Amino acid sequence: MRLCLRCQAALHGNDWRCGACGHEPPLIDGFPAFAPELAASNQGYDAAYYSDLYALEARNYWFRARNALLVWALRKYFTSAHDFLEIGCGTGFVLSGVAAAMPRLAVHASEVSSAGLQYAAKRVPRAKLFQMDARAIPYAEHFDIIGLFDVLEHIEGDAQVLGEAGRALRHGGGLVITVPQHKFLWSQYDEHAHHVRRYSAPELKSKVVQAGFRIVMMTSFVSLLLPLMLLSRLVRRTPRADFDVLAELRVGPVMNFLLETVLALERALIMLGVRFPAGGSLLLVARRA
Repeated sequence: MRLCLRCQAALHGNDWRCGACGHEPPLIDGFPAFAPELAASNQGYDAAYYSDLYALEARNYWFRARNALLVWALRKYFTSAHDFLEIGCGTGFVLSGVAAAMPRLAVHASEVSSAGLQYAAKRVPRAKLFQMDARAIPYAEHFDIIGLFDVLEHIEGDAQVLGEAGRALRHGGGLVITVPQHKFLWSQYDEHAHHVRRYSAPELKSKVVQAGFRIVMMTSFVSLLLPLMLLSRLVRRTPRADFDVLAELRVGPVMNFLLETVLALERALIMLGVRFPAGGSLLLVARRA
């Protein structure tokens, strides 16, 4: 069910005009905008990185490995899903992987920045895209799966986002989350990436359960590369005005291949049932209770 965010009335028909109060969200860059006041802001993320990410993601070990892990999780735990929403889709790289791997899935995606949606539209033309504040989702009991992939760490009100996701999911629907882990890894990278926090496993689990979800699976990942991550953060500890937030990801082709191979081994272990207690990131799968 679609909702009017102004009066909370249920919407009917194919457009977003509310029959109860007459409100209709404006279009920005051709996309419905439910939080137009934020569409051009850099709240939570710097839109200047979109073009660099769009060029980097498809060949980079980290993004490719995360996509493969997420596609495995979605296929394993949500075989009968019909409707998927990715909140904070960025340039649409994860969305493109999900859409390709699960062609029968109806894919929807949002981003607070309308600039990101233009890239996502190029990657997944069939997706329904809209600009949105994750703290106010214009749906109720509509989706089978909602994905938040490295999004929650950018938002102060993460508990509010989880509550909204719960409302937008059908009963028994699934939530899939990835977040950066371990406060001891906090560095300039997190500050320049507009992170609010790095999570601990107990903190993420507690917030998801409090939002009305039941945990299905949880594991660290980027675990085998954790020593390299820690070394990289220590080397870049000195503050620099010209800090490059994507420097860790800009590696040569040989190193990129080796790192992706290590993460493929790690993914194989996770698929066999291994759950890593530590790692650069956390993956959590849950169902609405």
